[in-house]
Amino acid sequence: MKNSALKGALGALAVVGVALVAKKAIQRKRFIKGIFSEYGIKEKSPFGLADKIREMNEEQYQELKGKFKKEFASRCCRTGHKDNTAEA
Repeated sequence: MKNSALKGALGALAVVGVALVAKKAIQRKRFIKGIFSEYGIKEKSPFGLADKIREMNEEQYQELKGKFKKEFASRCCRTGHKDNTAEA
């Protein structure tokens, strides 16, 4: 019976992990749908996005690139983040 409590706790932790991953996937899907609607892309595929990028000028491309970098940037291992430690 000792292991059943541990199994229950691990099961609950697994459910929470799956829920967090699903939430992130839904957020990213919403972001991509927003990009498609904002730029008027009819074909909902990577090829439709690539065709639209080919039609863009440099300013529009840099704006779109910045949006993607902001949304899909990794938050775990930033190299240029500020340290909260004081220098001696």
